[in-house]
Amino acid sequence: MLIIDNRKFVLTKFETEDELESVVVANAEYIFGPSSIYLPKSLIRTSDGTGTIPDGYVVDLDGKQWYIVEAEVSQHSVWSHIAPQVAKQIIAANNPVTKQKIIETVIDRVRDDETLQDKFAEQGIEPIDYRQALAEIVASDPIIGMPIDAVKNDLREWAATLKVDVRLWIVQKYVEFNNPNNVVYEIPEEFRPVFYASPDEPERTARVARYDVSVSDLIESNLISVGQRLVMKYKPRNGDQKSYEAIVLEDGSLEVLGRTFSAPSYAALFCIQDAGSPRSTVNGWTAWRLDNGSTLADIRERLLANDDGDRSH
Repeated sequence: MLIIDNRKFVLTKFETEDELESVVVANAEYIFGPSSIYLPKSLIRTSDGTGTIPDGYVVDLDGKQWYIVEAEVSQHSVWSHIAPQVAKQIIAANNPVTKQKIIETVIDRVRDDETLQDKFAEQGIEPIDYRQALAEIVASDPIIGMPIDAVKNDLREWAATLKVDVRLWIVQKYVEFNNPNNVVYEIPEEFRPVFYASPDEPERTARVARYDVSVSDLIESNLISVGQRLVMKYKPRNGDQKSYEAIVLEDGSLEVLGRTFSAPSYAALFCIQDAGSPRSTVNGWTAWRLDNGSTLADIRERLLANDDGDRSH
């Protein structure tokens, strides 16, 4: 239950899969990350001509990976509905025709979309290199990205059998008690899947991953310290560059402009909107830097490298 003042919102099932899908489309950057580009559903075919239509595709410029998106409601049968549908989509997505179609769709969209152009620029990708960067991303196998309202054991078991990465995100619906027209949706914090299975790393679900790391973890590992200063510079399109400073607090939150934020991305978003940007997402891990120029993402990679080293012994 969620409580806002005296109003109570109770957990409720999605009426249809289409309802869940619409929430995912509207909030894709909060699920797949601020450097992601969501592409709407379209027909793709296997090499023998069999057609299938995933709910969408995502190209993640920062993670250099791409997703087949399949929004599902948990009451659907895993083995008779989800498994055969996704199997067909994996085969069709690896068809070179499909990969080229995804590249061309992104190129068409970015041409007239300044927001997408900014996403490429933030990754240091010049316009002349757009096509090459996209080709390198889709050359890899797709990840199955599945927003779903609940994760059951049979879904976890099936996901662990696939020969591609699978990531599951929980998206839930709450309806105000005695006022069914007032609906709120809960989506993951900081793009964090609830489940991640990888055929290359069977222990992946037990391993620390990027989205599992918090600023508190960096403090506990003595990679940053309480009271440390973080800086961020941001220049909105057609605006002046501004500099912002955040202070790391004992609980891992960041204090900036008199406000406290639980995660780096929220703190960074507050700053870029203060600078005049209309954007609704930003990757705080790459935006905030230490005085030596290292980003929080750089420090996080050091933590993960140490974790991998510890596990190899």
